[in-house]
Amino acid sequence: MAGGFGRPVPPPETGWERLRDLWRRGDQQQYPEEAVNIIKSAFTGGLVGWAYGGVPAFQQARRAFIERSQGELFQNRADAVQSAHRAGLRSFIRYGWRWSWRVAAFVALFNSVSASLSAYRNKTTISNYATAGGFTGALFRMHLGLQGLASGFIFGTAFGIPAGGLIIFIQNLAGETLQEKRNRERREQYEQKLAEWQSRLSVTEVLGQMESNTLEGPQMEIAKESRSY
Repeated sequence: MAGGFGRPVPPPETGWERLRDLWRRGDQQQYPEEAVNIIKSAFTGGLVGWAYGGVPAFQQARRAFIERSQGELFQNRADAVQSAHRAGLRSFIRYGWRWSWRVAAFVALFNSVSASLSAYRNKTTISNYATAGGFTGALFRMHLGLQGLASGFIFGTAFGIPAGGLIIFIQNLAGETLQEKRNRERREQYEQKLAEWQSRLSVTEVLGQMESNTLEGPQMEIAKESRSY
């Protein structure tokens, strides 16, 4: 039972329970750290993708505009510079957005699959990231047919292995992986709730005993008086 005097629910033991718990809010109505990190990494990936696609497009469009407009007349130099910048900005937004949502989706899906595998298997390994990379790469290239599916799987796996190794290395610098940290926090929270429940239970038993003794006193007096008559 979640509240009252019910015994606290122990930490999830099966893979499906841990997987369900990964996407569920905790007692303080907050999502797990893994889920929050997926959102943060997707946002960061979107910004990186926008810069990767937008900045070269901006420069190329600006140069192309200048080359095309050599024979055109402008009111002044500032007008020509502003026109070139507007042309570059349009390309920056157009091509930046194309790369942004693709990179953000790839990062979000990659981290979601790897986090789900780590939760289900209850351990963090490079194979989780390799599988996540292969699945994500194949999904992004499946519209190109069987050959695209295979090439996407190979590319994704090749990306997932070093990326997973780097992530695990960074997590180990803190002394434990996210999965190990989550298991520790679950165990500590359960032990704390269990201790509080046992404390409340003992207090309830003491109060019950006191109430019983209080009721037994008048009953004994009444019994004595009835025997005296």
